[in-house]
Amino acid sequence: MKGEGDRIVTPRLRDEDRELDLALRPRWLSEFIGQERLKESLRIFIEAAKERKEPLDHVLLCGPPGLGKTTLSIIIANELGAGLKSTSGPAIERKGDLAAILSKLERGDVLFIDEMHRLNHIVEEMLYPAMEEFKLDWVIGKGPGAQSIKISLNRYTLIGATTRQGLVTAPLRSRFGIILYLDLYEDEDMFKIVMRSAGILGIEIEEEAAWEIAKRSRGTPRIANRILKRVRDYAQVRADGRITGDVAREALELLGIDELGLDSMDRKIMMTIMDKFGGGPVGLNTISLAVGEDKETIEDVYEPHLLRIGFIERTPSGRKATRRAYEHFGRIRLAEQSLF
Repeated sequence: MKGEGDRIVTPRLRDEDRELDLALRPRWLSEFIGQERLKESLRIFIEAAKERKEPLDHVLLCGPPGLGKTTLSIIIANELGAGLKSTSGPAIERKGDLAAILSKLERGDVLFIDEMHRLNHIVEEMLYPAMEEFKLDWVIGKGPGAQSIKISLNRYTLIGATTRQGLVTAPLRSRFGIILYLDLYEDEDMFKIVMRSAGILGIEIEEEAAWEIAKRSRGTPRIANRILKRVRDYAQVRADGRITGDVAREALELLGIDELGLDSMDRKIMMTIMDKFGGGPVGLNTISLAVGEDKETIEDVYEPHLLRIGFIERTPSGRKATRRAYEHFGRIRLAEQSLF
């Protein structure tokens, strides 16, 4: 099995891909491709806040990895003409960490917290009055002599991002005035993203090749940009640098990405369900142990695409392979014998 560092589909950005991601990232709503209803909503909310000369309500962005939650936080700050401070839930370990961040915010600033669902409960409780009243409850001293004081904060906008909205507690979720959901992108939008990225990177690419990359990118811009970079490398070494349809297909075959965007881990998950567990239903914990991948990554990174293309079903008893999956992997006889 490939290590995570060699995978095209992965929940984490490598350093080299982080630089690419920054170069390709749109900075204004007009540059952001796809998610049309979300963009229209944001335009209205931002324009209304600017007309009232007030900070935008707190925003919670939900969706699988790689769809543009961090990018949207940058865009929102730019559209508001505000400063942006960024951190993540796991990085805020103590109350003092949160207090230091919030006390330095200027009026109208945007604070972006990635992985909101991973905030510890002590920090989260301190965040409630900071979001609602723009005040920090701070305790001085210990024991009977301890005193609680309130520290006023400048009015700011908190943007939280999560790949696991079900793990964001109800009290925290209720304090966001705007909750937006990012969906996996359609192939047409993915094509536009590939063409835009190729233009920024100075890559000569045929439309046929861009469609090949778009269709195999699982509806995820981050994956599309990562694949584009790998295909560019292949074209540079094995061709004349120009990405044609044939060059793209050859590169994608070398990368182990099939026509549905499935990689080695997708195939391993599906083979585990079909071959080892008779098509299911099988629990997520069992799948995780069998394939050597943590269950959160399977649920957040791999399952959305497998569900989208109709290869698995979620049932009360666990995950189950569909007839379409058996057909794709050439196991329809097994399916007819054991499941149908």
